[in-house]
Order: sequence, then C-alpha cells, then structure tokens
Amino acid sequence: MGGKYHHGDLRAELVRVSLDLIAEQGLEGFSVAQVARRANVSPGAPYRHFADRESLLAEVACHIACQLADRVTEAAAEHTDPVDALAAGAGAYTRYLIERRAGMNVIYADGLHSPEHVELMAQTRRLTDEFLMRCLAVAPDPATALELMEQLFTQAHGYGTFQLDGVFVKHGYSVDLVVKKSTEAARIAIAGRTVGGPR
Repeated sequence: MGGKYHHGDLRAELVRVSLDLIAEQGLEGFSVAQVARRANVSPGAPYRHFADRESLLAEVACHIACQLADRVTEAAAEHTDPVDALAAGAGAYTRYLIERRAGMNVIYADGLHSPEHVELMAQTRRLTDEFLMRCLAVAPDPATALELMEQLFTQAHGYGTFQLDGVFVKHGYSVDLVVKKSTEAARIAIAGRTVGGPR
C-alpha cells in the first residue's frame, strides 16, 4: 500500500504510487481507482490534482522519461569511448525497463503526446537526445544516426521485455546477464553503423 504522505503532497504521492503499481503490474494494471486505493485516499481524491487518467499517466510518464535519461547519462559517463558510452546507455535502458516495467511503452502510451503535456514532451526529447547526440558522434551522417538510435531503443526494449515476459527467465538468465547481453548487442549494432565500420 502507499505510504503516508504529508498534507499537500498528495499529487507527488499519487505519482509515486503509480510508478510502483506499473512496476508491479505493468501498464495494463494501471488505473486511477487502483492508485487511489493504494494511496489510501477516496476514489475521487486524485481528480482534485489530475483531470483524468491521461493527465495522471502523463505525469508518471514524465517521471519515467526523466529517470531514464538520468540512468542513461550516468551509465554513459562511466566510459570515455563513445561506442562504449552509447552501448552502456542501451544497457541502462534495459535494466530500468526490467526494474520498473516502464520505458517507451509508457512514455508513448496512447493519448499522452497531445500538446498540453509540455513537460512530458520536454523530458521525452531529453531522453531521445541522450541517445541521438551519442549516435551522431559515431555515425557517418544524421540519417544513419537516426536509424541507429531507433535500432538501439528497439533492441534495449526487446531484451527487457523478453526478461519480463519470462522468455529469458526460462533459460536461467539473471538481470545482470540480460543487461550484459543488451549492451553487447548494442555494441554490435553500433559497429555496423559507425564511421569506418561495416555497412
């Protein structure tokens, strides 16, 4: 259940509870009613802070994009080589997805990218820019960088999803091993598109 919150902090508590709910049950388990129950408030209380389900989910997605961008930045900062940094960022995405069951699946959930969700759009851009700027640093041209970014996001999300769906679990893979495999797959993808690499 949600922890106690101080008066005036219900908005932040609803976001925190929502993040935990999605981490446990995935996006399909998210509902305003369930969030209210876990936060120990009345079913109508969330609507004093959020107009509807979409508004609450947009704020949650904003936090996810921000947290992911931070994770990617921190992982990349541990490496001086741009290829290693970019691959580490992909691995960081996979780890976050496994831990929180949230990534692009929540950030790009239906209805969230309407113009009123300005902060979500800003944080989404920050996350994609973390990848794009690093892709531009290793790719021969902007078009290739965009293709590489798309491939890295797809692979990183796919590795995390296979773990969450039990595919890798059946093979006895640990989370650390899945992240390692995701990072290595990213490095292979980068090598295929970097300056001087195979095309």
